[in-house]
Amino acid sequence: MTPPRGTAVLARLTTDSGEDGPVRIPRDAAREAAERELADPRYHQNDPNLLQRALDWFWKKVGDLFDAAAGATPGGWAGLLAIVLVVVLLAIALRLRLGALRRTPTTGGGALFGERPRTAAEHRAAAERHAAESRWTEAVQERMRAIVLTLEERALLTPGPGRTADEAATEAGRALPDHAERLRAAARAFDDVTYGGRLGTEREYAPLSTLDTDLRHSKPQPAALHGGGA
Repeated sequence: MTPPRGTAVLARLTTDSGEDGPVRIPRDAAREAAERELADPRYHQNDPNLLQRALDWFWKKVGDLFDAAAGATPGGWAGLLAIVLVVVLLAIALRLRLGALRRTPTTGGGALFGERPRTAAEHRAAAERHAAESRWTEAVQERMRAIVLTLEERALLTPGPGRTADEAATEAGRALPDHAERLRAAARAFDDVTYGGRLGTEREYAPLSTLDTDLRHSKPQPAALHGGGA
């Protein structure tokens, strides 16, 4: 069993000289002897390792920080906890608010179409399937894509893979001025459900479906044909 540090050091520094009292050692020599003795590994076998000492230092600093904050806060610890609770609640409320405003688009990216090209008929069929399942957000998106691709297939729009719904509606409105306002409304509906985080509705989908049908039977203005769709 390892003797207590103080006992071992005292035993090594005091010896019986054969007289009535212990030998007196100069202060500096005694300090040096004590330091050498305490440097013996036997006395450090149960010391915390480097990681434990670092953690102890860290938590002590954290405790000191909270103690200082509590001392500077009206009401002490109770006041500090109340402030922390208010901050946490505000952070949660802000996160919920920003989450609703910055919701990730449900499909696609910044453009109207995704990477895999499909025909207008394929988008139209997808829109009808979504509508039958009351998935109105997807139905609105697919119907708008069908409308744009139909106009491209009829050469009333120049093909543009990176085109946005607004750009398509503006360009198509020049070729089909009688439908310009409805095209702009369709583009707004597409943007609202895709980028605005709003869910589509049957009431929103129905006008797009009707517009799609009407556009397939519409004729462009002569000026638009001569002037180009750009």
